[in-house]
Amino acid sequence: MNREQSLKDFMLACQARVEEALDARLPAAGKLPERLHQAMRYSTLGGGKRLRPLLVYATGQALGVGLDVLDGPACAVEFIHVYSLIHDDLPAMDNDDLRRGKPTCHKAFDEATAILAGDALQALAFQVLAQDPSIAVPAESRLAMVDALTVASGSCGMVGGQAIDLDSVGKALDLPGLEAMHIRKTGALIRASVRLAALAKPDLEETLADRLDHYAKCMGLAFQIQDDILDVESDTQTLGKTQGKDRDNNKPTYPALLGLNGAREKAAELHEEAQQSLSALGAEADHLRALASFIVQRQS
Repeated sequence: MNREQSLKDFMLACQARVEEALDARLPAAGKLPERLHQAMRYSTLGGGKRLRPLLVYATGQALGVGLDVLDGPACAVEFIHVYSLIHDDLPAMDNDDLRRGKPTCHKAFDEATAILAGDALQALAFQVLAQDPSIAVPAESRLAMVDALTVASGSCGMVGGQAIDLDSVGKALDLPGLEAMHIRKTGALIRASVRLAALAKPDLEETLADRLDHYAKCMGLAFQIQDDILDVESDTQTLGKTQGKDRDNNKPTYPALLGLNGAREKAAELHEEAQQSLSALGAEADHLRALASFIVQRQS
């Protein structure tokens, strides 16, 4: 089996696995308050590439960690990601009508329910890390997972990156400024995905943990660059969200700063750097290597 087919099979298996795990950890649609729980399930289930859970599973596979131990961290990081998407789409933020090929949460329900659904998913993520019995690790490792996701989600991570993004509309950022924003806004959760899996192996060597973190840092930036490229080149149906939104909102992007060819070259450099970070690992890390290639080659 070639690497491309192996990755496809791995992705399908992990996407099905995390879908089931998310469903099991979300409140039932008929549980009070029903409308809130329905909105949480609407936004979480049945869509998305599940890149962050994929990185959790692929990192765990590279380190010999069982999938059962990784279901909780995979769900936690996806709950944070979905909450961020719900809030990003709100009228006060990016004001978007389409997400994952269907109406955004505030369009399908209402603005207040969407805000609360995002709040509840954020809380649920940390409840999972704190309580889920499937996360069979020492208490110190579980606490470190909570800490890692907290930092990645907060003002020095994803939320801080979003704040910088909103403040940057109509402004010209240089490359260090653009990278500083996206290391937080997009990259923090991608790094957290790899970090959570690494923390599921308590005896992991610090040097290897640092190499994995560097891989994830490169992939977080490369993911955003490809997102920016697709916002220029793709279409709404393929993306599952409104194409050209960044351009229309006059946001700083990699193609705007570097040109399309320059952005592609930057993504390729980051891809190569990420691959080098995995050099200490053997075939067990092949899905991490293939995911790096997928990230810079994807079309949606």
